[in-house]
Amino acid sequence: MSDYIIRATAAGGQVRAFAATTRDTVEAARAAHNLSPVAAAALGRLLTGGAMMGVMMKGEEDLLTIKIEGDGPIGGLTVTADSRGNVKGYVFHPEVMLPPNDKGKLDVGGALGVGVLTVIKDMGMKEPYVGQTILVTGEIGDDLTYYFATSEQTPSSVALGVLMNRENTVRQAGGFILQMMPGASEDVIAGLERRLAQIHSVTKLLDEGRTPESILEYVLGEYGLEILDRTDMRFYCNCSKERIEKALISVGKKELQAMIDDGKTIEVNCHFCSKHYPVTVDELKDLLKRAR
Repeated sequence: MSDYIIRATAAGGQVRAFAATTRDTVEAARAAHNLSPVAAAALGRLLTGGAMMGVMMKGEEDLLTIKIEGDGPIGGLTVTADSRGNVKGYVFHPEVMLPPNDKGKLDVGGALGVGVLTVIKDMGMKEPYVGQTILVTGEIGDDLTYYFATSEQTPSSVALGVLMNRENTVRQAGGFILQMMPGASEDVIAGLERRLAQIHSVTKLLDEGRTPESILEYVLGEYGLEILDRTDMRFYCNCSKERIEKALISVGKKELQAMIDDGKTIEVNCHFCSKHYPVTVDELKDLLKRAR
């Protein structure tokens, strides 16, 4: 089953919901960055949340970036998503290994530690929207829930999960976001809170074979769930040799000349997908001619 996100409403428009299955996306990220199990879980959760938040945006060119920086051994995470289901990201320290937490789960909160979450939305305005909150648990789902409540004043519930196989491949990944719309009744809010309290693991639901549609039906079925649309998603990086060349030109003639003087092919690596781009001395000379 390829990865996708669904968008839905319930309770006559009082609730909007998103759900995603993201196993292939998270496995692509794990393989690209050679992630440890806890790093795969951390980045996988943020890729899933970021992808769903990306499709909340309306413009074709809108871009969402989520950064988490903490004092834990993983250092931080960065994820970028667009409104078309493309998402990419990286971990500051992908090799981090930690023992399980007190619930026997991968210790994402311990890996991130105390820190901040920053959301940047570039929607073609003069200045991007920037919202920042503290990490409340470092488990990412809780932190995005807190972000929505404090920065966007939207009561939300964010559930994210990544389940790893013993051989360190991704078994399941996905999640959902439920948001209460202005004017939502107290009965609907209380009923949803009771329902959510019965759900202990989104990866358990996925491992039972549930799709994003059936997960939302499980959570919201009694409230008249209406599926609105589906967006395919993937781990996608738009890096290219041309973009690398533009970046090198931007460093200026002095730096380019220093690279040429070294007389060696340089290698530029993409943070987001770990692709390597060799640039020869002759290519550097050509870039020097194009630099201002």
